[in-house]
Amino acid sequence: MDLIDKKIVSMLGLDGRLSNAQMARELDVSEGTIRRRVKNLLETKTISIVAASDPKKLGFLSEALIGVQCEPDKTGDISAELAALPHTRWVITTTGSYDIFCLVALESAEELGKFIRVDIGSIEGIRRTETFVNLSVAKREYGHI
Repeated sequence: MDLIDKKIVSMLGLDGRLSNAQMARELDVSEGTIRRRVKNLLETKTISIVAASDPKKLGFLSEALIGVQCEPDKTGDISAELAALPHTRWVITTTGSYDIFCLVALESAEELGKFIRVDIGSIEGIRRTETFVNLSVAKREYGHI
């Protein structure tokens, strides 16, 4: 990835709706160059262009971060099962006290409780979970690092 690709990623990270023509003007390259580079970034899964939403505005009033401790040989399988659940927003494998963290968004505290007991509780190989309910979100940002 060269400097132009990095600038494209940065620009799309700030506004995923930027046109190829606008990026071409700002970067002083042809629109075809931008089109090819964006296509390559998408095809190689270097970037994804998505709509980022505020869960609360969509009716998901209960958001939580769930730490999961697993049987050592089950971490990959459990990560995949958690990722397949409809209410998980992201799932990551980590080091430290928890093997996996997942962020979930549900309609209510009752739905969150049911999700933890039924959906997560039925996954084999989970030793323990700890749920951290979000009280507020000071920053919710998507895009490049």
